[in-house]
Amino acid sequence: MAYIHLNEELIKRAREAARNIAVDTQKFIDVHSTVAIERTIARLYGIDGVDENGVPLPNRIVEHIKENGALEDGLTYYLVNAVLETNLSPQEIAEEVAKGNLNIVKLNKHSIEEIQKKAYELAYPMVERIKSNRRTREEMINKIGEGDKPYLYVIVATGNIYEDVVQAQSAAKQGADIIAVIRTTGQSLLDYVPYGATTEGFGGTYATQENFRIMRKALDEVSYEVGRYIRLCNYCSGLCMPEIAAMGAMERLDVMLNDALYGILFRDINMQRTIVDQFFSRVINGFAGVIINTGEDNYLTTADAVEAAHTVLASQFINEQFAKMAGIPEEQMGLGHAFEMNPDLKDGFLLELAQAQMARQIFPKAPLKYMPPTKFMTGNIFKGHIQDALFNVVSIWTHQGIQLLGMLTEAIHTPFISDRALSIENARYIFNNMKSIGDEIEFKRGGIVERRANEVLNKATMLLEEIEREGLFTTLEKGIFADIKRSRYAGKGLDGVFTKGENYINAFIPLMLGGADNE
Repeated sequence: MAYIHLNEELIKRAREAARNIAVDTQKFIDVHSTVAIERTIARLYGIDGVDENGVPLPNRIVEHIKENGALEDGLTYYLVNAVLETNLSPQEIAEEVAKGNLNIVKLNKHSIEEIQKKAYELAYPMVERIKSNRRTREEMINKIGEGDKPYLYVIVATGNIYEDVVQAQSAAKQGADIIAVIRTTGQSLLDYVPYGATTEGFGGTYATQENFRIMRKALDEVSYEVGRYIRLCNYCSGLCMPEIAAMGAMERLDVMLNDALYGILFRDINMQRTIVDQFFSRVINGFAGVIINTGEDNYLTTADAVEAAHTVLASQFINEQFAKMAGIPEEQMGLGHAFEMNPDLKDGFLLELAQAQMARQIFPKAPLKYMPPTKFMTGNIFKGHIQDALFNVVSIWTHQGIQLLGMLTEAIHTPFISDRALSIENARYIFNNMKSIGDEIEFKRGGIVERRANEVLNKATMLLEEIEREGLFTTLEKGIFADIKRSRYAGKGLDGVFTKGENYINAFIPLMLGGADNE
């Protein structure tokens, strides 16, 4: 691959500042938990289903502990103690709590040593299940193969999981490598996960464990039919971020939208809640072999793509370090960026090329996720198709990892199967015809591309060092990212954050943090 000359000292400084930001923020994370994390632990211990009113049992048991004023000790302490005291399973305990027959906070307490030992013992079956899912994925890829990079990534968004299956299998047959099932509008703001298969959604389909299972089964079927492994993607962001990560790990999802800052900026979820939740969600994703996709591309929908390009790079550095803290290897870091500059801009293509090439060189092992033009799409489908073509050219030139395909009807309606077919055809044509362009054409020393990349790198480094001085929370309050200001004491979900007490246990973090080979 041809390279541009980047200032290596700036890269080193930027990465060091990002690491210090992550280490400083981790001090806050380590002493806090949230109701979503406790519900996730409940799910990992096998608690599932809903009560007679349709309220998820993980919510019921965590709320039960909270109502008894004991949440600081966490779910594990009381749930495992109840297992020891009653000889019931976690599921049976949750059902009894939901019926009002059992108060697990008031039971006779066993020693903390006994509870900790049992907590790990009860955690092993789910840890093994997730490890088995990872092995199954690897075995399928070894057996039937997979698509070339950039993986072609498309969305389905009918609202009905069974209709999504039809569209997803069709897309796989047309050439897609990753199918993302878009979530219904507003699900990220629900503080619970809906249950069962769903057939009505708005702009997408509910993320539920049963929907995950249905789509995974359908994609496995079509994988064998087309002769390559088709990856399934969903969204573990919002107020249930770690819960959805756990459900995805249980049902063998392969890719998860999982950003440390997205929910804060674009959904007004409290920054303390999101920062604490993202850590456990990433521990789960890392252990499950899931590629995370971060959401830096969204900054450029609210801020100018030329002026704000350095905030994308700064966020990539921060997301990289948060991912490392959670045990995610670089090969699973689908750091995000986007082709979002105004198409009327002079030399805009070169500026986009500079951004993509810079990201590729700075994060050489990451399967970078490249997002298509959306902000300047119009009803002119012919111009839109050309914009997508230029986006595809940059992608193959700079060796991107995951390519979310643009649709010529992006500004008109949710894509039809025919729209998706044209987008896949466009990408495959360009990727084949220009396969080796990045290995053949060298960048001019001191030219537009090189100057632009170093300008963005310099600004990103300055920004990261400013964040390092002030702290991440203060920076978010100032509106540095995406021109959006958030308060650390406002936003949705703050009341679900708590400081851990002396009896707090989460057996899954140490069991998962060592990666897939950790026993």
